[in-house]
Amino acid sequence: MTEFVGRRRELKELREDIARTGLDTLSGRKDKSPRARVLLIAGRPGSGRTALAEQFVREVAGQYPDGVLRARLTAPGGTAVSTERTVRDLLEGLGRRTPPGAGADELGAALNEALAGRKAIVLLDDARDALQVDPLLPDVRECLVVVTSEGPLTGIPDVRPCTLGGLDTPAAIALLSRRIGDIRVTVDPRAAETLAEVCGGQPAALVLVGGWLAARPKASVSDLAKQLHDTPVGSGGPLARAFRLVYGSLPQPAQRTLRLLPLAPAGLVDSHTASALAGCSVAAAQATLEDFAGLGLVRPDTDGLFLLPGCLSPLLRPLLETKERAAEVQLARARMLERTVRLLHSCLAMAETDEEQVRELLDGLPRALRFPDVRASARWLDSRLPALTASAQLAVADGELDTLARRLIAALVRALAAHRGTDAAAPELYGLHRLVLDVAERRRLHREKAAALLNLADLDAETGRTTEALERYRAALDAGRAANDPYATGRAMESVGGAHLELGDWHRAADWFGRALSQSLARGERSDEARLYGRLGNVHTLAGRYGDALRSWRAAAAGYRKLADVPGQAKALSEMARVQEYAGRPEESLHTCREAVELARRAGDLRLQAALQVRLADTLDRLGDPAAARLHRGAADRLLAEEPSQAVTYEIRSSSGED
Repeated sequence: MTEFVGRRRELKELREDIARTGLDTLSGRKDKSPRARVLLIAGRPGSGRTALAEQFVREVAGQYPDGVLRARLTAPGGTAVSTERTVRDLLEGLGRRTPPGAGADELGAALNEALAGRKAIVLLDDARDALQVDPLLPDVRECLVVVTSEGPLTGIPDVRPCTLGGLDTPAAIALLSRRIGDIRVTVDPRAAETLAEVCGGQPAALVLVGGWLAARPKASVSDLAKQLHDTPVGSGGPLARAFRLVYGSLPQPAQRTLRLLPLAPAGLVDSHTASALAGCSVAAAQATLEDFAGLGLVRPDTDGLFLLPGCLSPLLRPLLETKERAAEVQLARARMLERTVRLLHSCLAMAETDEEQVRELLDGLPRALRFPDVRASARWLDSRLPALTASAQLAVADGELDTLARRLIAALVRALAAHRGTDAAAPELYGLHRLVLDVAERRRLHREKAAALLNLADLDAETGRTTEALERYRAALDAGRAANDPYATGRAMESVGGAHLELGDWHRAADWFGRALSQSLARGERSDEARLYGRLGNVHTLAGRYGDALRSWRAAAAGYRKLADVPGQAKALSEMARVQEYAGRPEESLHTCREAVELARRAGDLRLQAALQVRLADTLDRLGDPAAARLHRGAADRLLAEEPSQAVTYEIRSSSGED
């Protein structure tokens, strides 16, 4: 938690502003659409605006029983966080899943829907401008939005900024006392006042000088105040002066480690990140980070993480550029990415159940990179995910570390899928596949481009964006042909057919399934042949071309028989029986269905047996044998009773009018 003192006047103003009449109302304008009240806390980095916002939220949280949602809009390096990422974080805080690849408008509507009827606080930290904030404002009058920013949010109506200056002297001294103890302040209160004045009452500067004094119990407060007073302020103000004091007091190895911390993605750093950047041991990096935390240079976070304050990043980057050679910086980035890849391999290994695969993944990894159990690895993945995602984005944007970027993304995709499952991890996977596509297009890696496009299209199709999926499947087909990759081209052709099937274009669906089938026949890929014959049979059935459908399902059944795939053969025959029934050939349907029942019995598939027994009963009813039909329905009930936790998932239709 950020240290907080003083600011009672500002807190009172913010509380009063919640219920104050809106500026639009005072000016005679009426806002037709309900909007949440927006409070703005404006101040320079290091002025304590985030600490004030958090304290204010704690004090009024009782009035908003549905909780607090938090989002940081600017990364410590100064990069704006995308609106889509922010809305996803807010929705996840509400326990809502978001569809992968959804746009800002769709996500904004989902956020409004999730907040409807709720009375919650939305805290948006470090906003750059109004354009970044406006899409995040819920149209829910009962909610409260608290925004921190360096300047005004021109363009958002009815916002009164609470502008921060320095702390008053008593509050500044109280903050200093927390760092160095009451005795040193009581011994020389005038020196403490002078030091607070030299720091301009700026909380970040006071934290730094307080950390410097805490590390030197014998140092005099008055001597430090005089030293800082005599030091030129420079362009960075009191914060830059305090930072130069602390930075200059560090040993050379620690200075270099500190200079390299802005390279840490999302401003999150742990012992492994610092170790890789500085090229030192993990233990030494951990000790250095703990020293930095004592000095106020980093803030302890959860699960062994430390956060680099955003106000220090502009002071560190010039040092990084002037004191580190470009080649050394690039080498540090490469070490950090390589360490991250190895940690992801270790994380993935803990989720595997195959002992041989676990040994293969852990082979050569030192003990420091291994996790004690699967729970620890999952916790590490969850806590580091923002940094891991940012690391992948930065590596791709760099453009010179594409090999490492590809390895990192591949390892992260596998770890997320192993620990969370592909469905739960779909939003993150979508963004990672887009990064793979960026690298593949830049490097003209046609095979990887095809794979990325197929993965993205699959996620589009699963979320109902069939038209977008179709475009990507076609692009994947072009990339697969450029790579001369028969798997990618076959997969793309089948997927194009599937998209047309979803859109109800039976003719094009059959054409594309036929193209994919021709390639499989030419290559002798028997399992693909059987599956594609089945897909063709399904399309012909939906189109009412029952003769073509029967031929396709018969070929599918023959293909599964050659593969000794008894369940597949049974399902193909069951579909044949359905088509025969639609075509008005009940005797043939009855014969085929009985053959399918026998195969399903051999395969031990109780659900399929039950579905086929129901179909047999419907056919016998049509043939005028209700007694036999009752027997088969009873057999279906008994089969389902043997497997009570499962439902019949095979489609049984008794009339062709539904197709």
